[in-house]
Amino acid sequence: MIEVLRAGALTTVQDQGRTGHAHLGVPAAGALDGPALHLANRLVGNDRAAAGLEITVSGCRLRVHRTTIVAVTGAPAAKITVDRRSVDAGVPVPVPAGAVLDIGPASAGVRTYLAVAGGIDVPPVLGSRSTDTLSGLGPRPLRDGDTLPVGPPTGPAAPVWFTTSEPRTPRLRVTLGPRDDWFTDEARQTLGTAEWTVSAKSNRVAARLEGPKLTRANTDELPSEGIVLGAVQVPAGGEPLVFLADHPTTGGYPVIGVVHPDDLPVLAQSRPGAKLRMTVVQKGDAWT
Repeated sequence: MIEVLRAGALTTVQDQGRTGHAHLGVPAAGALDGPALHLANRLVGNDRAAAGLEITVSGCRLRVHRTTIVAVTGAPAAKITVDRRSVDAGVPVPVPAGAVLDIGPASAGVRTYLAVAGGIDVPPVLGSRSTDTLSGLGPRPLRDGDTLPVGPPTGPAAPVWFTTSEPRTPRLRVTLGPRDDWFTDEARQTLGTAEWTVSAKSNRVAARLEGPKLTRANTDELPSEGIVLGAVQVPAGGEPLVFLADHPTTGGYPVIGVVHPDDLPVLAQSRPGAKLRMTVVQKGDAWT
C-alpha cells in the first residue's frame, strides 16, 4: 500500500490508456508522456501496461508501506528523497517499508512519472486504470490521505538508467486535414511558420496555443465530427489548440491538421510560456 501524504496540484493514476472506446464517446486518457511512464515501468520490472502516477508540476510526498523498488522519470524534479536521503531519477531505487518518498516540484517540464514495482493496482475501468479528467472515468485525482494498492512485482529491476533532453524550441510535425480547406492559404502557411506560445489555460484535455490568428475561408457552421489524439482544432477566436489524452471524442470546430503522436510527449512537457513551432509534412513522411 502507498499512503498519500501530499498529493500536490494534480497527481493522477495513469497507464497507457483505455483505447478502443471512442465510438462510445469514451476518451483514451492515459499518460500524456507515454514514453516516460513506459521507461519508469521498465526500470522497476513492470509490464508496459502497468499503472503509475503522473505528477503535475508541484511534486508529491508518499509513504510506502511495503519494501519495494520505484523509479522516477519525465520532468526532472528539483529533489527526490527517500527518508530525506537524496536519490536519482532514471534509476531503480529501493524503498524500505515505512519510508517516505518525497518528489519535489518539477525544475523543468510539467509532468513527472513514478512507477512502483508491481504497479498501482486500482480497479480497472474499461480495461484501464487511468484517471480521465474529462469524463470522470477511473480513479479521481489523488488527495492527501488517500491510499493506493500495489500489485505483486512481476520482474527484476533494470540494471541501467537513462537521461533525456529536449530541444530548446520544440518542433511538432503536423499533417494538414481533414478541414484545412476551411482556412485561407495564409492560415495554412502561418501554421507551419509562426512561433507559438503554450497557454496557461492548457490541461490534460488540450494544449492551447497563443499566436497569430488562423483565418477561416469558410465561415459555415460545422457539424460535430470525430476528434483524434493530436488534432489541431481552431475555435472561433482563431488560436489553435492541440488535443491531448483526455480529449473529447467529437468536436464542432474545424481541425486544420493533426500532430504526429510521437511529438505529443514533447508538447505535454512544455510549460505555459514555452515556445514551439510546427512543421507541415505529408502524411507518408510523418508516419514513417
